[in-house]
Amino acid sequence: MAEVLVFHHGHGLTAGVREFAEQLRRAGHTVHAPDLYEGQVFDSLEEGAGYAENAGFDTIIARGTAAAEGLPAELVYVGFSLGVLPAQKLAQTRPGAKGALLLEACVPISEFGGAWPKDVPVQIHGMDADPFFAGEGDVDAARALVETATDADLFLYPGDRHLFTDSSLPSYDEQATKQVNHRVLGFLDRIK
Repeated sequence: MAEVLVFHHGHGLTAGVREFAEQLRRAGHTVHAPDLYEGQVFDSLEEGAGYAENAGFDTIIARGTAAAEGLPAELVYVGFSLGVLPAQKLAQTRPGAKGALLLEACVPISEFGGAWPKDVPVQIHGMDADPFFAGEGDVDAARALVETATDADLFLYPGDRHLFTDSSLPSYDEQATKQVNHRVLGFLDRIK
């Protein structure tokens, strides 16, 4: 079973992110889901993004890095949208990473050193017409990562919803999320 560090998206640590973490626990994994927003959850993505901007994206990443301190090095990092920033950084730069699951976002690997570690498998999930994932270059960064990484998969789902994997938000897509969850659990089951 894997030990997993889950980073929430721009709304904060929502009930949907907590439910995702609980699903992984029920499958036998050890899961940590820190709150990078210090207890705040926002109804709108715009409010949550405003909070992240005011705090500073470097601060959000630093909070994620701090959450990993004291945990074993052998973690799988999971990020939802904004949470991909600390997840991807740690997967790329913290020795011992066992894998990364990047949900609904991906940044160019050059942001965190320019190379994806050869021994770190990664899955990236997003909707093919999501205005953030597909429209702001994340899907291009994901394709580039897949081309350079040894063990990488990009899964695109039909639709235009952002944060489609969070069951507590109106953008939730149950059918697509079932596919994501199946693939995520399969990914974690092969981590040694």
